[in-house]
Amino acid sequence: MVEPPRVTPPVRGRPRRPTTRRVVVRRVVALVALLAALAVAAWLASLAVNGVAADDPPPPPTTTATAAPAAKPLRIVFPEGYTRKEMGARVAAVRKIAREKRKVDPKIRQPQYLALTERSRLPGQFAEDGKTRDLEGFLFPATYDFTAKTTTRQLVEKQLTAFRKAWKQVDMGYAKSKNLTPYDVLTIASMIEREARVDSERKLIAAVIYNRLHLHMPLGIDATLLYEQGSWTHKLTVSELAAHTPYNTRVNLGLPPTPICNPGLASLQAAAHPASVDYLYYVAKGDSGHHYFTNNYQDFLNHAG
Repeated sequence: MVEPPRVTPPVRGRPRRPTTRRVVVRRVVALVALLAALAVAAWLASLAVNGVAADDPPPPPTTTATAAPAAKPLRIVFPEGYTRKEMGARVAAVRKIAREKRKVDPKIRQPQYLALTERSRLPGQFAEDGKTRDLEGFLFPATYDFTAKTTTRQLVEKQLTAFRKAWKQVDMGYAKSKNLTPYDVLTIASMIEREARVDSERKLIAAVIYNRLHLHMPLGIDATLLYEQGSWTHKLTVSELAAHTPYNTRVNLGLPPTPICNPGLASLQAAAHPASVDYLYYVAKGDSGHHYFTNNYQDFLNHAG
């Protein structure tokens, strides 16, 4: 019998080993896939922490907050011709308005204002004698801004600073030639401020005062008596007009002891440089604010009516 041919089973050989290039490519692809997966996971985690869904639109860009507007400053107006006490009353009135309308409580106070201005060293050249006086005449009339934190002392200092600046504009040359001191000029200016109603007449009223001082005549300015009475609207009696009191310039020669109000720059300059006229009298012309000026007493009486 013939035997069938023997079939030898195939022998399994070892698997083919990949080339080095393929290994490198596979590893690079795996690394890129891993990094992409990590990036997506980190992004999703960030959205979850911030409470934003993945499909929400990105938030709008942030803007810098606008600073709150500064508080509007408070303001106090001291008119020309006000006395120290009238200014104190104005402080009280402005403080009341600030509390009621602006709902703020300023530090400025009327009692402190009057106390601070009652006794003080005078500013600049006025302090040469070293004496302390009240600040009547030196509290410059103007409009002053302040805040709720401004103290009464700071307000007074502002007025004194404004006075110093104004006084630098006053040329004392002519007044010194008439043997008048700065304090004399300030006192004359205060009388001009209370007497003049029209700017053009300030220098004329100054001339009347200078001329009367030169001739040793009483000044006869009733505003000095009204200052002593503490009221500009007081009706002077015959006995008050004849009383021998410090501020009665009808019976006393020379200037009153102190300024009678706080004058503005125009009156300060007029007091230092009067008009070159020989007037000795003036009388009000009705309610117009103007005065009639003359050097003749009878003429004065005729216009005084």
